[in-house]
Amino acid sequence: MRILFCGDTFPAASQTLRKRLRPSEDEVTAASGEELKAAASRADVLIPLMSRIDASLMDAGPVRLIQQWGAGIEGVDLAAARERGIQVANVPALGGNADSVAEHAILLIIALLRELPAAQESVRAGRLGSPQGRTLAGRTVCLYGLGAIAKALARRLRPFDARLVGITRDPQAAKVEELGLDACFSVEQRAVGLAQSDVLVLCASLSQDTHGMIDDGALAALPKGAYLINIARGPLIQYDALYAALKSGHLGGAGLDVFWQEPIAPDDPLLALPNVIATPHVAGVTDRSYEGIAEVVAANIERLRRGEPLLNVVR
Repeated sequence: MRILFCGDTFPAASQTLRKRLRPSEDEVTAASGEELKAAASRADVLIPLMSRIDASLMDAGPVRLIQQWGAGIEGVDLAAARERGIQVANVPALGGNADSVAEHAILLIIALLRELPAAQESVRAGRLGSPQGRTLAGRTVCLYGLGAIAKALARRLRPFDARLVGITRDPQAAKVEELGLDACFSVEQRAVGLAQSDVLVLCASLSQDTHGMIDDGALAALPKGAYLINIARGPLIQYDALYAALKSGHLGGAGLDVFWQEPIAPDDPLLALPNVIATPHVAGVTDRSYEGIAEVVAANIERLRRGEPLLNVVR
């Protein structure tokens, strides 16, 4: 089986997958840019790594499966895959992946509350006792989207003595009880939930309905000095609205692991703001997360080899 990683990002992905395949029967390669189409001419399986999988790439070779390394499949032209009879599958954000992303969200929350960049600058300047941070205890954290990552995050936030609220399309009582939320609001009621949130964490998936959902109105609904964490997808937020809210000081800060275009340009004005902490899309890049993803991907490749039904087909 010939497996092609489409892109030159996330290098540990191919390394982890190779360990679970058949060395004598499977070939794992990676390509990007102008070399991608030529490499796809020999591929049975395409694994997107921040590369758009469109009709022209599907037509380049004998592609039988497009297997996402993770949950999001917004970079795949699903209609084109359907027309060509190419199966598309993903790996839901469960287990190690959800746990890893939740841990990273907490890292960003605490780094913002304790003003980590300013604290590091104080060390370099020889200052003690500055800056004065804020505790997570007693703050209200809002989870926007109540899937697997929100569930993992809620479980970790409770010991911090934080108040938890949620925003979701369907605020069922069972879901509220399962996550241990103090309150839950529908998307239509989101302004009420946002108004009481000291920290807003985006856990929603990207779709036509959620693209740009965090706009001027949503940010204005947050209390002055609130923090925004995005460990989901960059386009959930309207860039200009976020920049204006950070620049004006209405937002106390933002912790971003995902961006509108990835990688984000190093000279992007957003990164120059002192109240922004950014990481390079690494929330789910951990040993445990990747081992779990590789297990599912390898299982699908084996199923494809044997002609068996695939796991987690999304179309």
